[in-house]
Amino acid sequence: MRLGGRIAAAIEILDVIETQNRPVKLAVREWGSAHRFAGSGDRAFISGLVMDALRRKQSLAYAMGDNSARALALGVVGRIWAMDVEALKEQMAADPHAPEPLTEAEIAAFARDISDAPNHIRGDYPEWLAVSLERVFGEGAAEEGAGMSDRAPVDLRVNELKTDPDRALAAVQSKIPTAQAGALARSCIRIPLNDATGKSPPADAIPAYGKGWVEVQDEGSQLAGLAAGVKPGDQVLDFCAGAGGKTLELAAMTGNTGQIHAWDHDWRRMKAIWPRLQRAGVRNVQVHDGPEEDLAELVGKMDVVFVDAPCTGTGTWRRRPDAKWRVSETALNQRIQDQDEAIDKASKYVKPGGRLVYVTCSILLDENGDRIEAFLSRYTNFKQLNSRDVLIASGGLTDAAADVLARCEVGEGALQLTPHRTATDGFFIAVMERTSTAAPVR
Repeated sequence: MRLGGRIAAAIEILDVIETQNRPVKLAVREWGSAHRFAGSGDRAFISGLVMDALRRKQSLAYAMGDNSARALALGVVGRIWAMDVEALKEQMAADPHAPEPLTEAEIAAFARDISDAPNHIRGDYPEWLAVSLERVFGEGAAEEGAGMSDRAPVDLRVNELKTDPDRALAAVQSKIPTAQAGALARSCIRIPLNDATGKSPPADAIPAYGKGWVEVQDEGSQLAGLAAGVKPGDQVLDFCAGAGGKTLELAAMTGNTGQIHAWDHDWRRMKAIWPRLQRAGVRNVQVHDGPEEDLAELVGKMDVVFVDAPCTGTGTWRRRPDAKWRVSETALNQRIQDQDEAIDKASKYVKPGGRLVYVTCSILLDENGDRIEAFLSRYTNFKQLNSRDVLIASGGLTDAAADVLARCEVGEGALQLTPHRTATDGFFIAVMERTSTAAPVR
């Protein structure tokens, strides 16, 4: 396919997403199934164009003076990808499958300055969330939002049950030369995205992945796992284990000693954990796929309880840009209830002197600091620790990480990671310690 046909395809898909409310990945996949002639390079280009249009939907529509699928797609190639206008005009004119020729108004919009636009426009987030984001970031809300609208790299976590970071990096670089050591987590390998029109390298196809040397995991998620401060021999409960990404990390931190208990209220989310455990060589994980009552024998006995709480996922907007425009106040209120329930239930498994780690992939204070403040007001037998200090003590940070994380401290010692601050997904990390056996004050 030539450029014009690719742009036309992206416009078609964006129209479907808007008019039929289709999830972006499903809409792209359905288009590919109906257009078998499109090669892998075509599909990568089209998918990237669609995703970037959704990432920058507010600012593109504002600059272009039009929120149509055509305006968004052309806005990406002209404003975000900064393609040469004359070359773009020529290629579109030479392609019978291209959309209608560029107008003078569209060309002018490619260079339009929107620096005086409202925060939610410059930051590309829903207007109804403006107050929430300004609570968190103040005058930096637009800048933080813009960071959430960039593309995300591919991050890998080195599985130190099987290899070490240097050896793993060399193995990955032998297949993907652009791979580099992570900036914050010692066991992170980052594969940067250098071509806006290309596709992400297939990390799961490299031999190091198949051998269980690396797992795909955002560096922010890796830092959240390190905040558990797990040591060899510890008894650990991963209370919202899902597909097991952090379960694997926690197991590696123990060196396959002690016991990791993995549980999730929705056992269907845990189906992927079994092959991942096997590939990683993990031997100390016990998977609980029944009701929470099956965990009764663990009450008051865990050194660490890790709660990766259900949330709106606002911290993952780089990877799921369509979710940015679907999140609602109703969904947020439901997640707040779910979070309070999850942390309350999880707390009873922590032994005196043990730790409760609360994590979300959210950037909203409503789901983060507010929840910790509310929990500590209900449970006076817990105190908050400094998350940065815990991370430093874990031994899993790079030399540069401590200074970077100092800029991420919020509230009484929690951390708020963001793409702008840490070049990771948006993660909130709070660590608490159970101080006594006394009953909580409700």
